[in-house]
Amino acid sequence: MEYGAICTPFIFVVYAKSKYLCVLISNEMGKNKLEKFADMASYPHVFEYPYSAVDNVPFEMKGKWNESFFGNDRPIVLELGCGRGEYTVGLGKMFPEKNFIGVDIKGSRMWSGATESLQAGMKNVAFLRTNIEIIDRFFSENEVSEIWLTFSDPQMKKATKRLTSTYFMERYRKFLKPDGIVHLKTDSNFMFTYTRCMIEENHLPVDVLTEDLYHSGMADEILSIKTYYEQQWLDRGLNIKYIKFHLPKEGELHEPDVEIELDEYRSYNRSKRSGLQTSK
Repeated sequence: MEYGAICTPFIFVVYAKSKYLCVLISNEMGKNKLEKFADMASYPHVFEYPYSAVDNVPFEMKGKWNESFFGNDRPIVLELGCGRGEYTVGLGKMFPEKNFIGVDIKGSRMWSGATESLQAGMKNVAFLRTNIEIIDRFFSENEVSEIWLTFSDPQMKKATKRLTSTYFMERYRKFLKPDGIVHLKTDSNFMFTYTRCMIEENHLPVDVLTEDLYHSGMADEILSIKTYYEQQWLDRGLNIKYIKFHLPKEGELHEPDVEIELDEYRSYNRSKRSGLQTSK
């Protein structure tokens, strides 16, 4: 059987004898990782400081995001584990009176939101490529007003890796304003239950808590922004959970001592779960 290919800037045609398969390639699909990283390095609103690069070197813009980058004194909102940046960009469009920073270590994913916001000329959106474990190295006390956690890996095997664990709450306290707000939006019953137990254990103030966001009547324009992964969960018939709570600066935080049933499914591109049925 004879094979061949015909290429144009936008169409790649593969043929075998008289049968043709046409594949349209968008600009995003056509970009490989190296090209995306090259783009990111040139973007003025993208800051790349992975753990290996920052180490103990002070981040010069720490405490100066409003003054040095955004050029205003508007509230700063972080999306930690932003993935493709859909929420960061979506919120930036809805709230021009606030500044948004998407944080993730996966630069090739972040490229989508970074490119969209650059092409749209959005001046209230930035991206920080780094490890969330060292997030407190990039922001000073009282510099951030809110944190969004959208479909974070539940990290069912180890609590200290969970973005709603007290391990991370202590880091968030270092830069959140007094009584700062944390939003959790998740498909994971494990993550939702653990976070609820953590909140109850530490008596944190809760504004909203629902196990079925889209049937609760609470899904306003903000909460209805859907990420790439959220749409996958919805297509699988999973309920989306949401919690909005406050994180006071004072008081010692304690991990909840509770066994939680593990999720029965695994998220896309995540490692196979162990044979355990519950975890703390």
